[in-house]
Amino acid sequence: VQLQASGGGLVQPGGSLRLSCAASGFTLDYFAIGWFRQAPGKEREGVSCISSSDGSTEYADSVKGRFTISRDNAKNTVYLQMNSLKPEDTAIYYCQALWRSRDYWGQGTQVTVSS
Repeated sequence: VQLQASGGGLVQPGGSLRLSCAASGFTLDYFAIGWFRQAPGKEREGVSCISSSDGSTEYADSVKGRFTISRDNAKNTVYLQMNSLKPEDTAIYYCQALWRSRDYWGQGTQVTVSS
């Protein structure tokens, strides 16, 4: 059972990245998925989440209108499209899969926004 976050990197302000959260060993169909981030010296914060039932989404105020979460159950993957990136988006991004008592975390992927 593994959750793998990927897609991070170095990007200039205003640029875009797409993060992926891929599951292996289990299916994401029944899981709610959340993206979190942790910047140096700061606590981990929630960025976005998507439900398993109706695909409803939520976003932190700081990323509304810039980030989009989506899921592709056929590929067993959830995505976070990040546009108009700002230096304050720099952090390690983690994904979480949650269903009943099952709670899995990915290992994190570094996003650095800098000129």
